[in-house]
Amino acid sequence: MKKTILLAMLIASGLTLQSCGTSEKKDSEERAEQANEDKNTSDDDDSEFAVKAASGGMLEVELGRMAQEKAQSQQVKDFGAMMVKDHSQANDELKALAASKNITLPTTLGEEHQKHVDELAKLSGKDFDKKYVSMMVDDHKEDVDEFEEASKDGKDPDIKAFASKTIPTLKEHLDKIKAINDAMK
Repeated sequence: MKKTILLAMLIASGLTLQSCGTSEKKDSEERAEQANEDKNTSDDDDSEFAVKAASGGMLEVELGRMAQEKAQSQQVKDFGAMMVKDHSQANDELKALAASKNITLPTTLGEEHQKHVDELAKLSGKDFDKKYVSMMVDDHKEDVDEFEEASKDGKDPDIKAFASKTIPTLKEHLDKIKAINDAMK
């Protein structure tokens, strides 16, 4: 009888610890979004945009660094350097804006973005260049759409202004990466 009770307690303890562990495994984006919902201090759409923009910006910087190291093409290396410079600057501006609006931003890449980093980390040379360029074309198309939407539909005037100010840079990135992509074909 004592063994059964002890076994039941051990199982219950294990399940309790396991459930605690899964809440810790929420990715950084999810934790930031949850924190913003809990605070309820800004418009949900504005805070969601800020969280996605921050995670996307961190991805651009991380992949840009990787491109500088692993790319074969000098154009791809140069594009990577531009990503690090421009997105680091935008990330810093967004961090300051978020702090002033009491918006929590992710501190690390979200799960989906980390998968992209992991995928590219396995490649090098022409294979890396091809996959990186393809990712950057898709990513910048999506970024331009999201920033345009935030610049029009955002509730907070400062969030709208940040999105509007960033759009020309994102469009420039998209044009450059499309040109690199076309030259690689």
